[in-house]
Amino acid sequence: MSEKFEKSELLKKAREAQQYAYCKYSEFPVGAALLTESGEIYTGCNIENASYSLGICAERVAFAKAISDGHHKFKAIAIIGGIHTEKNCPPCGACRQFMAEFCDDEFKIYLAEKTVRLKQLFPERFVL
Repeated sequence: MSEKFEKSELLKKAREAQQYAYCKYSEFPVGAALLTESGEIYTGCNIENASYSLGICAERVAFAKAISDGHHKFKAIAIIGGIHTEKNCPPCGACRQFMAEFCDDEFKIYLAEKTVRLKQLFPERFVL
């Protein structure tokens, strides 16, 4: 699959997942679509909570679903955020560290207007 097609398909799936976001506090829906090395796509949306720290980002929802199905190798993720807009919505620091646990430096992160690699967004990962 070409990178252009891959990005297009993942962004489409991320937009679909965004519709299910539970974001009554921020009113900022986020959707993510994660591509496993074997070609499967897992989606996620942000799920907020009145106790803000208990909310979970769309990216980590997608990763949790994939990991709980036995996947540990990933190629790319697409992230869409906001209402009626197609602006870049880069992952937060917690999501970047989560990605770093399972992905190499070349892991692709597709945003609305650009593509970046994990090493660009998170050059100094925490490792044991």
